[in-house]
Amino acid sequence: MSRTKDINRRQILKGATALGGATLAGAALGQEAAPGAPGEVRPQDIAPAERTLGVKYTPEERALLFDKLENMLDRVRARRAGVAFENDDAPALVFDPRLKGEQYHEQGNHVALGADDFGPVPAAPDDIAFAPTAAQSHWIGTGQLTSSRLTDIYLGRIQAHAGALECFVTLLADSAREAAYRADVDIRSGRRKGPLHGIPYALKDLLDTAGTPTTWGAAPYKDRIAMTDAVVTRRLEEAGAVLLGKTTLGALAYGDKWFGGITRNPWNIGEGSSGSSAGSASAVAAALCSFAIGTETMGSIVSPSARCGTVGLRPTFGRVARTGAMALCWSLDKIGPICRGVEDTALVLEAINGGDVGDPSSYDWGFHYDGRAAVGENLRVGYDPAWFGDEATNSDRHVLNQIQELGFELVKISLPDLPYSSLLGTLEVEAAAAFEDLTLTDRDEELSWQEARAWPSTFRAARFHSAVEYMQLTRFRRKVMEIMASQFRDVDIIVCPNFAGDMLVATNYAGTPSLTIPVGMEERPTVPLAGAAMKAGPDRVVPHAITLWGNMFREDQLIALGWLLERNLNFAKNRPDL
Repeated sequence: MSRTKDINRRQILKGATALGGATLAGAALGQEAAPGAPGEVRPQDIAPAERTLGVKYTPEERALLFDKLENMLDRVRARRAGVAFENDDAPALVFDPRLKGEQYHEQGNHVALGADDFGPVPAAPDDIAFAPTAAQSHWIGTGQLTSSRLTDIYLGRIQAHAGALECFVTLLADSAREAAYRADVDIRSGRRKGPLHGIPYALKDLLDTAGTPTTWGAAPYKDRIAMTDAVVTRRLEEAGAVLLGKTTLGALAYGDKWFGGITRNPWNIGEGSSGSSAGSASAVAAALCSFAIGTETMGSIVSPSARCGTVGLRPTFGRVARTGAMALCWSLDKIGPICRGVEDTALVLEAINGGDVGDPSSYDWGFHYDGRAAVGENLRVGYDPAWFGDEATNSDRHVLNQIQELGFELVKISLPDLPYSSLLGTLEVEAAAAFEDLTLTDRDEELSWQEARAWPSTFRAARFHSAVEYMQLTRFRRKVMEIMASQFRDVDIIVCPNFAGDMLVATNYAGTPSLTIPVGMEERPTVPLAGAAMKAGPDRVVPHAITLWGNMFREDQLIALGWLLERNLNFAKNRPDL
């Protein structure tokens, strides 16, 4: 596999601060101030700032704007001194991915799996552990398996493997066993809550769990204790799922390096699991839980799922309320399931779906999935031939052939040639605002990752973005939303290698869903660990994934096509050699 294809969120963000910003504003606020009194700004200081902004003013123009600029900076100082923010204080400007005039798929709330033949419960504990959630749910519902036994199997595997993988921050063994016992009592008494009742799962450690550390993967917050449950945490508890513990994430949802180490890929322990849903993907791939919850801002479900060979569903923006989740980028953050089976994602999305008053960007939208009817007979799948050229793998091209053999129409598409990666400036600005206190108090130095591409440097650089340019990017974003809407008028689903073209950026900014699925095993160089010299290690045979990108609210189509591909490709026969 080409090194250029094996990118992740860190590489996407690298160099994305080229938009420029107010060098003068930084100087006025005490950052690298020009000679003179500390923090003093003079008309001649404006000229150097113009080079960063990409503008040129005359001496007369600088003199005219000087007093106005001083007034602006006074307002910034007053806001900093007089207004304190918590991470969950959302902006007044709320992103809504729904375009006026577009018709979206209305749906109720119902899930009917296509798979229905799970066979008897296996005798070997490992076979039970690696089984998909849907099968485990069937065995529990039919009395062949108890939640207590399944929970003990996973706790034993966590004890054996989680240390080497560095994928759990907090293990909740006692409370998990108690919850499993209660689930067994309820189910035997005819009070089964649904398909997730008694199913053990893991939760990314940026979702609050009352009375339990929620560390955000970052040293400045490693002693943070959540006071209440996140909405997703509460919904899974109400569904009867059993929380095994909190999984690792790259510090402040970036990469796989956290305050306690680097989370590893179970298929190749010499490399990281990618991020930022690092522990969730690693734990699911290693069968340390039935499923896990991840989040994505820009690749944090797609990338670790691709690296670890798990199924990652990134829902439509706003479909799942983020109340009680760490905010990184209010207009991009999404919560979704990471599983071993494609249809498992439907069971989890059914449980966590819906808006909440605590998340201004969320809304209520039904989720309906019928595994045997969701794709229909006239499904049109878009692809760009350039994505399947020399850099594509045999597995990538095999997926195209499989889609044709399933009887679906392949339609050639192409995105307009535009600078999509420039949109990443809005992520940098929102993330820097979410963690402004770390930058202004120098607590960003406590973060373990301090490279130029890491958060501390990105947060500092983001303060030099122009506010005018930020607004221009939001206008460009709407154009991208319209572009993606026009694509999905011609096709139902788009398929491509996970990081091909600009699909990861364009779809995240449009707010559309995606499904990443493992499709085969490929030889690939070992990816260097975070903080290591950027030199690839020895080749290893590891999972290879592909991503299906869907229209707004059409997770059902993604899951249905993914399920058909899963049945044909039979990736589940592969297991990591732990």
